[in-house]
Amino acid sequence: MASPAALDGAIAALNTRLKAARLGLQVERRGDRLSLRGTLPPRPDSAKTRPHQQRIPLKLPATPAGLKQIEREAKVIAAQLIERRFSWANYLSPAEESPPETVPLADRVAQFEAHLGARPAVDVAALASRKTTWDKAYAPYLKKLVAHGEQHPQQPLEAALVAVLEEFSPHSRSRQVALTAFKAFADFQGLALPEDVDKLAGTYGNSKANRRHLPSDEVIVEWCDRIPNPAWRYVYGVMATYGLRNHEVFFCDYQALRQGDPEGRITVLETTKTGLHDVWPFYPEWIERFDLRQGSLPPISTDLAYTTLQRIGQQVAIQFKRYGVPFSPYDLRHAWAVRTIHFGLPDTVAARMMGHSVAIHNRTYHRWITHRDQRAAVQTALQRGPRQPPL
Repeated sequence: MASPAALDGAIAALNTRLKAARLGLQVERRGDRLSLRGTLPPRPDSAKTRPHQQRIPLKLPATPAGLKQIEREAKVIAAQLIERRFSWANYLSPAEESPPETVPLADRVAQFEAHLGARPAVDVAALASRKTTWDKAYAPYLKKLVAHGEQHPQQPLEAALVAVLEEFSPHSRSRQVALTAFKAFADFQGLALPEDVDKLAGTYGNSKANRRHLPSDEVIVEWCDRIPNPAWRYVYGVMATYGLRNHEVFFCDYQALRQGDPEGRITVLETTKTGLHDVWPFYPEWIERFDLRQGSLPPISTDLAYTTLQRIGQQVAIQFKRYGVPFSPYDLRHAWAVRTIHFGLPDTVAARMMGHSVAIHNRTYHRWITHRDQRAAVQTALQRGPRQPPL
């Protein structure tokens, strides 16, 4: 019998094939059974009128043989959906399990947590990162949803999700993160949220960006020299030069940099929040200014079997305060992003190096260009234009 890890790997490979074939269906393992999930017509007893995410309870065994059978079933069902011949009567039985609405909300959240945790992980570090994501980005908001459900037991879950979302301050980060968590949970439950639900997220990124005052490049250099501890000065210099998140400094491949690579490229490793990606220095001259080819990191624990990315990042923030740095570690990252705009680096490249989407990059950082920067850009454009206007 295949081990759970081997079986999950086979399921992931099968889902990759189904996605490549654009069948619109994915295989899920729930305990020792397999099921298919996709956008399907409403069930006969449903109050919904439009297709939405649902699970087909095929109840096939979670075995290699079951995987072969469910792949055949996926192809058949996909053809039925295309030809509008799909019928729930072929897949529902009188003895079918109780619908999700009869399952306590706390249990449904626990099922969702198990579902997220069942995805294959490459190593212990990836598992630790996943746990941190659950603890910070899902659990607090779903716990609030469960508490709301206990107070309003008759309220439909779709309405409860929106009601809890609106309890968070408008245009706040907590509301934005809550929406992401609730959308993922709703998708898992096969619920259709209101089409305009994204508008409830507000404009957290934009409002925060407008209020933040970044340190100038001169101030950044000045404060690097003020840090007496060489190891923490090295952390500061790497963050300033490469725009890294707090914890990412400790999970990079510096080999090329230390071997004299003229480009000064470093690689952020898979164990970080956003996975493997390369980063180049802005300014390249800061590599030598901050002695980044020779320095070393402070000896803190980075074993994610015993700590978390968040705790590692907190130690960086603590050291900034200890040495009296008048801005946060993240300000170095934000200053790096704005610097790449001045250099004319394409948004897609900068976003990739920062480990986030182009949409987030544009929304957050392009608003940080000050009037001074805009004037500099205008002056540059004028210098490139005709030297004399036509008479």
